[in-house]
Amino acid sequence: MEYVYAAMLLTKAGKKVDEEGVKKVLEAAGIAVDEAKVKAVVSALENVDIEAAIKEASTMTAAPAASAAPATEAKAEEKKEEKKEEKKDDTQAAAGLGALFG
Repeated sequence: MEYVYAAMLLTKAGKKVDEEGVKKVLEAAGIAVDEAKVKAVVSALENVDIEAAIKEASTMTAAPAASAAPATEAKAEEKKEEKKEEKKDDTQAAAGLGALFG
């Protein structure tokens, strides 16, 4: 994960994401560098617009949080309706019992 963070940091600083840059960031952070991982990350991010990917990811995570509120409200409404129905049933049952004891 730290390799991806290094690439993001380089992007934020306006630097090119290359093997040398990623190595320098990792070394500055005191992380032992694995050459194979550096090459893999740089290769995987070669044609990726990191800024656009970050923006897309942030909108994807915000959407579920926004849609959760209406679902919670709907459940609360259902519970209220169920309680009202239960009260009506109790009242009807009690009315029927009154006729027995006249």
